[in-house]
Amino acid sequence: MEVGDSCTAGPYLVTKSEIVQFAKQYDPVPENIDEEAAARSIFGGLTACSPHTFSIYILLTTQLQPRLHFLAGLGWDELRMPNAVRPDDELDLDLRVLEKRESKSKSDRGILRLRILLRNQRRETVLECIVTVLIARRPDANAPTHLEKTGDP
Repeated sequence: MEVGDSCTAGPYLVTKSEIVQFAKQYDPVPENIDEEAAARSIFGGLTACSPHTFSIYILLTTQLQPRLHFLAGLGWDELRMPNAVRPDDELDLDLRVLEKRESKSKSDRGILRLRILLRNQRRETVLECIVTVLIARRPDANAPTHLEKTGDP
């Protein structure tokens, strides 16, 4: 990956039953599990809770094209969720490389700083952030591998 490169994943269909099931387990407030209470909320209807939206973003990172080999998330900055996720929304993930550098301690790893956008079918952003990740680097194409002979037998 180079600075400016992007990857995409999706769509991911969010169902009403998934919203309710996730909220019952992780955020069991009436506005997230009961349609009547949700209708009286500031959102005027059922919406996915923030941890659910973040979880969908993480799931979609496993489906990115082209595929990236993430080793660890190192931090999320400027996390925003400017629009609610609603039942029947189809979410797409867009990731763009902002910065890259080699790991100072492990030559087989690199660090990427990425801009993340998760958007619905109306192209409204439902999650955006800057993430720093540890990523596996491709082996140097010119370096000998354990299968190549590098000298006398």
